[in-house]
Amino acid sequence: MNIVNTPYDDVFRTMLNDCSSLIIPVINEIFNERYCGNEKIVFSPEIHFVNQQDGDETKRITDSSFTIIGEKETKFLLECQSTADSSMLVRIFEYATQIALDQGELENNVLKVEIPRSAILFLRSNGATPDKMKIEIKTPGGMNSFDVLVMKAQKYSIDDIFEKRLLFLIPFYIFTHESRFKEYNLDEDKLEELKAEYIEIIRRLDSLLEDGSVSAYTRKTIVEMSGKVVNNLAQKYEYVKEGVKSVMGGKVLEYEAKQILNEGKNEGRIEQAKETAQILKGMGMGEESIAKAVNVSVGVLKEWFDAN
Repeated sequence: MNIVNTPYDDVFRTMLNDCSSLIIPVINEIFNERYCGNEKIVFSPEIHFVNQQDGDETKRITDSSFTIIGEKETKFLLECQSTADSSMLVRIFEYATQIALDQGELENNVLKVEIPRSAILFLRSNGATPDKMKIEIKTPGGMNSFDVLVMKAQKYSIDDIFEKRLLFLIPFYIFTHESRFKEYNLDEDKLEELKAEYIEIIRRLDSLLEDGSVSAYTRKTIVEMSGKVVNNLAQKYEYVKEGVKSVMGGKVLEYEAKQILNEGKNEGRIEQAKETAQILKGMGMGEESIAKAVNVSVGVLKEWFDAN
């Protein structure tokens, strides 16, 4: 079976991989937890093989299965779905049980498995979208069930996102305006109102960057992933796409580039220096300047770039 990822799946996974700490406020919001944000996150393998009734195995890629290690270890499964769809429950059940089986323990003829706490992030929602769903399992020992909680991205305003530190949702904020794309595309004044919201997002991100609440790399990733979602969602609305891009796709600020560089230097590792060099290259910086910035020769720098 071929796995086809949507651009939104790709953005979701990129945010998890590159800005993993941002998932903790999301977990706090969904599950009413009180994590402080410094907890360790351990990701499980994304690819699982789900056994089918005909004996075949189907490869499935989960969006996120991870353990948060704080005072205790808690397993979570969070899936991303662009449109509300109750059939997602079937996939959640497949993922959750396979994850439980993959991580199960066999002891004294007893198989012990743990279903992760599960939730779905719906990028689109409506009045019929539930706040939670449930999976019930009838066993010879009786009925068991577990809740699948729901987070609705369109529910959160810019104020909500920043007050609750739900920065993970910023790339998907454009879904809030999807129903008005045609209006924005035809009315320049309305489009300016949309752009003003994104100017406010950038302003607040810059404030968090300046006070050290987020890293330059996190800010850069949020901005790039926001652009990717807008390009896909508004692909039929050129003025909307270009309008938001003019706000979110501007040049990286000088202090941001310096902070990214300093983050790389402070790590003191070759791999981090390579990553920093790639970021600076993407900003359009020349090879000599990059080499000087990461403290290597131009020859070494070229070897790094040629290897990618």
